[in-house]
Amino acid sequence: MASVADIGIDLGTSNVVIYARNKGIVLNEPTVVALERDTRVIHAIGREAYRMIGRTPGGLMTVRPLQKGAVADFELTSTMLHHFVVQVIGKRMFSRPRAVLSLPSGINENEKRNIAAVMFEAGVRRTQLLGRPMAAAIGAKIDVGDVYGSMIVDIGAGMTDIAVISAGNVVTVNSIPMGGDQFNEEIERYLAKKHNLKIGERTAEELKVTIGGAIPREEQLYLDITGRNMISGLPKLMRITSDEIYEAIDEPLTQLIYAIRATFESTPAELTNDVYDSGIVLTGGGALLTGLADAISQELSIGCRVADNAQACVAIGCGRTLENMADFGRYLNDRR
Repeated sequence: MASVADIGIDLGTSNVVIYARNKGIVLNEPTVVALERDTRVIHAIGREAYRMIGRTPGGLMTVRPLQKGAVADFELTSTMLHHFVVQVIGKRMFSRPRAVLSLPSGINENEKRNIAAVMFEAGVRRTQLLGRPMAAAIGAKIDVGDVYGSMIVDIGAGMTDIAVISAGNVVTVNSIPMGGDQFNEEIERYLAKKHNLKIGERTAEELKVTIGGAIPREEQLYLDITGRNMISGLPKLMRITSDEIYEAIDEPLTQLIYAIRATFESTPAELTNDVYDSGIVLTGGGALLTGLADAISQELSIGCRVADNAQACVAIGCGRTLENMADFGRYLNDRR
């Protein structure tokens, strides 16, 4: 890949998305690393490692270095981030680009400093941080400088950030350790309990994306999958319906709606009225669950929509900030 100029990065729990200044999204890779169990020698990073999930031989394992919006393995997170940054910007000795980076809300201050050091080693001369709700809002083309309040709900794989923004400030924020991964986990748990069928995370993801939904489907859908019979231990082919997936994800969906409601309860009344008028905007990969915006709207009696290019909104927000420092530069935290 040819080297590029300044970059905006979304270091997410499930994907790393990189936006290049004036070029748009140039990288979108799963945050997965495949390595040897004993020596920790890395065999694959990103998409290649993701394809190995559930298929590794005994000596290898696949790891997600970030879990539920926090760093589970800092060494692997650093190696993975370094790999992706070098892949995009090339090896720079003199003309080093700048970066705007958005991190999961569960990452602590010490980890932020160390990640900035990793970015410098990868060839970035200066790294500035942009809060996740603000990045998502800018990427969704919300006028964050307007005094009129807006609500953004960024649903990642491991963390959901709910924020009300007004006059360039995050007035209210609520972060919960729930996201797309929990939907997958509930699908796995449901099928194990109801059908004694053991499936992996990739199959659960396929079920969620293909036939899942936050509201009942008008027309019943189904998908034939193969898992392991938990009684016999043998492979088992089973047809799963969309109604079953809807039932399986009820608990995390209820948790999400409760968190949005709780955010309203701690928001000033005038801003609540603003959001009631303008509606809720959903971003993040989890926002793409079929019918999610409708389910939230029905439950809370407030308009709700999914932003364009929802999964990439945080990276786009970082990139737009680089391209419009006069408008958005004041929202950055400098990490050098």
